[in-house]
Amino acid sequence: MNRIVIATDGSPAAHEAVEYGLELAAEHGAEPIVVHVAPAREVLPVAPFSMGGVVSVPHEPDEHDRASLDETVELAARYGVEARTELLVGDAAHEIVAYAEYVDADLIVVGSRGHGTIAGALLGSVSARVLHEAKRPVLVVRAATVPAEAVA
Repeated sequence: MNRIVIATDGSPAAHEAVEYGLELAAEHGAEPIVVHVAPAREVLPVAPFSMGGVVSVPHEPDEHDRASLDETVELAARYGVEARTELLVGDAAHEIVAYAEYVDADLIVVGSRGHGTIAGALLGSVSARVLHEAKRPVLVVRAATVPAEAVA
């Protein structure tokens, strides 16, 4: 194994996936590339408590989008590896799969939960979509325990 793409969204489940991916990279001497996908657009309510009135505006990636990537660089050092990070923009599953193809990754590592049960049901599971779209091996790291306040 030469290159591992590890996806993170900053959630506790993604953190577990990052740790597992970094551990694999250290064991196999592989290059870990940690990616975070920021949304291309933000949906904002027109007025507070509005009934369906929303507006979509372009999302400008910021330091909040980079936060989970910055954390992984420090974590990688503890595993004795140097992680490369990439901030991508767009549909999470599509961008993860496309980036893995672009860098010729040997493995994609994703967490089993990110946004939470309600959002996951509405938006579809990113990990399930990565599994469906990817032509490369995908490892889905199941979260051991995620506190209720983290998934709501």
